[in-house]
Formats: sequence, structure tokens, C-alpha cells
Amino acid sequence: MTATQPETAEQKPDAFLGIDIGSISTKGVIIDSQRQIIARSYQWTEGNPVNASRRVIAELGGQIDQSKVAVRTVGTTGSARRLVGAMCGASVIKNEITAHHAVGTMFLHPDVRTILEIGGQNSKIICVDGGIAVDYAMNTLCAAGTGAFLSSQAHRPGVEVKQFGEIALTSKKPANIAARCTVSAESDLVHKIQVGYAREDIIAGLCKSVSVNYLNNVGKGKNIITPVVFQGGVSKNVGIVKAFEDKLGTTVIVDPDGHLMGAFGAALLAAEEPISARKPVEGDATSCAMKSDELDFDALQEFDFETREIECNKCANHCEIICVNRDGKLIDSWGNRCEKGELKPRH
Repeated sequence: MTATQPETAEQKPDAFLGIDIGSISTKGVIIDSQRQIIARSYQWTEGNPVNASRRVIAELGGQIDQSKVAVRTVGTTGSARRLVGAMCGASVIKNEITAHHAVGTMFLHPDVRTILEIGGQNSKIICVDGGIAVDYAMNTLCAAGTGAFLSSQAHRPGVEVKQFGEIALTSKKPANIAARCTVSAESDLVHKIQVGYAREDIIAGLCKSVSVNYLNNVGKGKNIITPVVFQGGVSKNVGIVKAFEDKLGTTVIVDPDGHLMGAFGAALLAAEEPISARKPVEGDATSCAMKSDELDFDALQEFDFETREIECNKCANHCEIICVNRDGKLIDSWGNRCEKGELKPRH
């Protein structure tokens, strides 16, 4: 081949895409064959995981030279992992515990013992021993220790939530704000404002309440051992990082890409899959955006996807089955608890 001839698809360096679809935000990364992040995206889900995933993947595609890099496989995680996995022809679809611990965090911090994760509406803790997740827990109904709670309260002291952390660090005496639940924390916050507490003390107190609520609920009964890694969107708030460090009495590690760790873990898992393991291409089964050997970024924007729920009445289970259609054709379904409810994609 001469120097002027274009590279063929087979000669392009391999890359792998991971996407983490959450209720508040959708994150995506592309990694190269050396497992280094070469593209990253963070978008608000806005109640529409399909559109959010499209935006993320489009942004990722714009950050790489698609004529010189080929995304061979895709991994998905998060609350809408099955849906987006069906859209992308993902070869790996894993839950958040697997993506955050088994791959992402252990790759960067092989000696990690405790992982704290706080996202928009969900929080979790993962305890690690010898490279194995031995215990974990997630938040239940209370949202007082999440990013959504912080965002909803940001207007009360009159600042943007992005400013919370830096302002909190200026406080000399953080206010004691109730951390039992969202309602009590909000009520106490309003009271502190009304009686004239300094803004920085209120904000520092709010950060402290988030950490206390998390440790008293999500971390209740857990043996928190160092090294401790803090992940999720809330980890970008330096005020809450300090609150955790003060409470735990140890350094808390925060990676620059810690808010993308689920997507990074999904990409790493996808990189370990043989290309033959991904879903078949159009004409064979259901993959929408996968061509014969690489992801077609443009195709994902062109197809029309819709989801619907049907009730299976073929046995006493009456399963609620989620169906994903592309251009009116079924490409994937899940939710059935027996083979009677299994739906076959149309060819």
C-alpha cells in the first residue's frame, strides 16, 4: 500500500465505547487499545435516554477521527443499559456494580478497598477485599444524599450548585443541618437561612449533611477501609469531598474522570470481548449501528426507536415485557420470566 492510499477498516486502530445511562445524566467514553480515554461526553438525560445516548455518541464521534479509528465493540451500563444496548448492538450490558468496581475502579486503583459513589438520584457503596467486591449497598427512597437534592436546594442560598464546593471551603463553622432525610434537611436549611446564618456556613453545613446522610444510610454497617475512592457527579463538589474526609479521618481519592467511571468500566469490558461476541449486523438480527466490523456513528442518528410495554397472558406470571422497536420492527425485549413470553426479533 502506498502512502497516499487510505487505510482500510481492518487496518484502523481498535477503539471501544462505553456508555452509562443514568436517570439524571448520561456519560460516554471511547478508549483506545491501550485502555486510555480518547473521547469523553457528559449530557443530561432529561427523561429521554434514547436522545441522551444519541447526543453522547454523536459528541464522542466528533472527538475522534473516524477515518483513522474504528470502534469495534460497545458496552452499556446504568438504568437504561438494556434499551441503549439494543440500540447500539452492544456486546456487553452490565449493571453499575460490575462496571464501577470490577473493571473501572480496579483498573485505576488496584488496591482500592472502599468505593463511595453518589450520582443524581442514586448512591452506592462497594466494599472490596483482595480485588473482589465483598459487600455493597444502594440508597433506598431517601434522596438527601444525592446530586438531585443538592441541585434542588441550590437556589435557597442564592448560588449555582457548581459553586457550592468552593464556597463551602471558606466556612470556618459549618451549620448543623439535619441529615435524617430530604424533608428534615430542607426544613432545617430554610430555618438556618431565616435566622441569619452566613451563606458559606449554610452551604458547608449542607455538604456535611450529605456526607452524614450517606454514611448513616448507604454506608450503615459497612466497614469503610482505606484507600477510599469517591465517584459520581457529586464527587466534583470539593465541599463534599472535604466533608467525607473530615468524617472518615482519611484522604478520599477523586479521579478527574471519576464521574465517567461507569462508562469507562463498560468500555473496558467491551474491550475484553471478542468482536465476534457482539450482536449480529442488519439482515442477520438486530444491531442498528454496528456495521460489519465497526460502529457507524451516523446510523444511530437516523433510525427511529420506540419502547412499549406489553403484558404476557400466556401463563399465571402475567409478565410485563419491555419491547424496543427500530423503525417499527422489534429488535429486543426483556422482562419475561419463562420461555412462553419470549419474543423473537424480526429479520
